[in-house]
Amino acid sequence: MAELRLGPLLRYVDGSSATFWVEASRPCTAEVRCADGARGSARTFQVAGHHYALVPVSGLTPGTDTAYEVLLDGVGVWPSADSPFPPSVVRTRGEEDAVRVTFGSCRWAAPPADEKDPVGPDALDTLAARIASEPESERPDVLLLLGDQVYADETSKATQRWLAARRNLADPPGDQVADYEEYTRLYYESWLDPEVRWLLSTVPSCMIFDDHDVIDDWNTSASWLADMRATVWWRERLMSGLMSYWVHQHLGNLSPRELAEDALYAAVRETPDGTDVLSAFAAQSDADPASVRWSYRRDFGRVRLLMVDTRAARVLAEDRRAMLDPGEERWLREQALDAPGSCDHLLIGTSLPWLLPHLVHDAETWDAALCRGERGPRWARFGEKLRRRADLEHWAAFPASFAALAELIAEAGSGPDAPATVSVLSGDVHHAYIAEPQWPSGTSGTPDSPRSPDARVLQLTCSPVHNSIPLSIRLGFRFGWSAVGRAIGRRFTGHGKCDRPPVDWRKTGGPWFGNQLMTLTLQGRSARLRLEQARAGKGGGAARLRTVMESDIGSRTSEISS
Repeated sequence: MAELRLGPLLRYVDGSSATFWVEASRPCTAEVRCADGARGSARTFQVAGHHYALVPVSGLTPGTDTAYEVLLDGVGVWPSADSPFPPSVVRTRGEEDAVRVTFGSCRWAAPPADEKDPVGPDALDTLAARIASEPESERPDVLLLLGDQVYADETSKATQRWLAARRNLADPPGDQVADYEEYTRLYYESWLDPEVRWLLSTVPSCMIFDDHDVIDDWNTSASWLADMRATVWWRERLMSGLMSYWVHQHLGNLSPRELAEDALYAAVRETPDGTDVLSAFAAQSDADPASVRWSYRRDFGRVRLLMVDTRAARVLAEDRRAMLDPGEERWLREQALDAPGSCDHLLIGTSLPWLLPHLVHDAETWDAALCRGERGPRWARFGEKLRRRADLEHWAAFPASFAALAELIAEAGSGPDAPATVSVLSGDVHHAYIAEPQWPSGTSGTPDSPRSPDARVLQLTCSPVHNSIPLSIRLGFRFGWSAVGRAIGRRFTGHGKCDRPPVDWRKTGGPWFGNQLMTLTLQGRSARLRLEQARAGKGGGAARLRTVMESDIGSRTSEISS
């Protein structure tokens, strides 16, 4: 009899349809039956000895909560009879309903309940507990996980023991994951957490990778990539990372229509064992990153989300270095400018922040200039070492791409059909903050300028969901926002002969440190932002989410209250 190994994950949901992701213990037919009579089924496909299905369901009623069950070969496997949680439901939005978008990044799997958590309460666990205790109350319409859903290069003690039982950890890559099977262990560890498993079964999710889903500093530079390709273990690691990401995360990002049109998905499903087909795809992705698109678009009524790949789509050659390859940049532009007047809020999801603390931004721009050779070969070698050691690889480290995104945001946010807000949603940097760009007079940023963004533009950064926040990070980022830090940054850019960025910006909220989530509530042309942190209960009580900031952000004149 087939058993449910992992899932269900409720992934795509619109007004009348949904997709559900599951892993089963053997080949079978997975079926989802909803209480209102809607249902769907799919045969499992096989990758590396594992059996998965993505089940589409249509005919749901807009504006309703509908409980569902999962069956494998006709036998009910979800919900389990002894579940302490309410029934998993599909909540479909009504046409006039608000859209609630909760987002964050960087999650280490929580330890077992009987072990002390060294980094404090998990924000996803506490979100699940709140929804479970008040199932009829407000909940996210979508959960955006902005990278580092798993850590291939920083494994837990339990996973290290499991790895040691199957291979010699003295051989590279040591206690990091090496192949597809070891990646599946990471997903089990993360998504079998009871609270997270239930949360992902009842709140739709969108995901994108960041570096730790493969390895720290993934694709930081051409020389870094050459060094990695020279190792004996890198190819298997990258192939397994891309294959497991496609199976566990990417497929669920797609709509039923996109799935029906996806040639790779069809090829994997049509063969008894899709491993070779998917492996060939991963090899092609490595050889020619521009041939694959991991970025995607989702529309929630009049809210448009563009989730952008800022890892695999990079151009690494120093003389034409770019965060996005030309095809990816073209896609982003087309989607952002598509159908003027059709969205009230434009969300650009990028795991890496566009706007950073000023000192960090200037240090990255300076380092990029050194690596290009602006100060000669000796400084270029120093710049490459510094880039790797200090993780200087955000948008600021790709100055042309930073400027192109600023220009696109200004264009998308301008004119009578502009959205009310353009928000760049990011994680990665293990703290939360709000930054607001200002365009120079005469180009953008003033009401009478021909290219002025009429929309309110914000960088919203929220990280981590569950991870460590060393004192050095707290002090460093606080200093990075300071006037002294900014002055030091200007000295760096002067030494590197760097052009000034096309926009200035100011921090309008934060920095906040802790395990945390941000939530945007979007209705019509109004927008509210809330930041919540997971806090341990007093006297050993249950951890809870605590609101530390809530503010209206829908108007360019509204102040953000910290």
